[in-house]
Amino acid sequence: MQMKQFDRANRNIVITGCSSGIGLDAAIRLHKLGYRVIATLRNVDDQPVLQQLGIDVVLLDYGQQSSIDSAVTAISELTNKSVYALFNNGAYGQVGALEDLATEDLRAQFETNFFGWHSLTKAVIPWMRQAGEGRIIQCSSVLGIAAYPYRGAYNSSKYALEGYTDTLRVELQGTGIQLSLIEPGPIHSRFRLNALTVFNQNINQTDSPHQQAYATQVQRLLKPITKPSMALPPSAVTDALIHAIEHKRAKIRYRVTRATKIVSVLKRILPDRLFDKFVAKTV
Repeated sequence: MQMKQFDRANRNIVITGCSSGIGLDAAIRLHKLGYRVIATLRNVDDQPVLQQLGIDVVLLDYGQQSSIDSAVTAISELTNKSVYALFNNGAYGQVGALEDLATEDLRAQFETNFFGWHSLTKAVIPWMRQAGEGRIIQCSSVLGIAAYPYRGAYNSSKYALEGYTDTLRVELQGTGIQLSLIEPGPIHSRFRLNALTVFNQNINQTDSPHQQAYATQVQRLLKPITKPSMALPPSAVTDALIHAIEHKRAKIRYRVTRATKIVSVLKRILPDRLFDKFVAKTV
């Protein structure tokens, strides 16, 4: 049930990772619905698209605490510490076998995909407590449900996010702050190409026992997803986000795409070893 007399014009929504894909679609659509959107992104060159639409833009790099602190200050000034919803979305995927991954690269994955989210979330919770209401929506993944080979770094960050959000939801009971996880499967975006860039930078593919598998991974990342049943546009995530923001009782989890729904069911009903065989075949 949608909340009655929901005043979008006086609701400030912070959305991260708005350079492209899910974040960009969410920022534009919520702005068109009448929300005051504060969109964050890492690259200053990506600002004009949003600014031309009248959307407030704040630079934020989850991997740098100084950047997070500066962004929090800017958001505080823009909203007078009044943020109704925070959508943590900005992230990247580190592809590669865990045995080939340097500890500093795993740490970098967590800085951007987990610790940075905690820092921003921690900053806005007191504002929401003061208001007696708020929504914190986390963009998780099907890889926060199931562990896939060569996605170990990203898997680990999303599994951590799932546990973090479940815990925070219990701790914030009675405050008026609701927490939701959106768990997309394949979404049409630049995510795969960005993952390929980081993969090539950080993984020694030629001297690895996984060399043959890596060749397959590169081809997968280069190949666009063409089957409509296998991937959805970013708007599918925005649909879930709008529900999580506007409905009186937001869902705890929004499973977006057919892949996520299938995996979530199989994860519950299959024995672990059989499920391992299933994910190994779908890579």
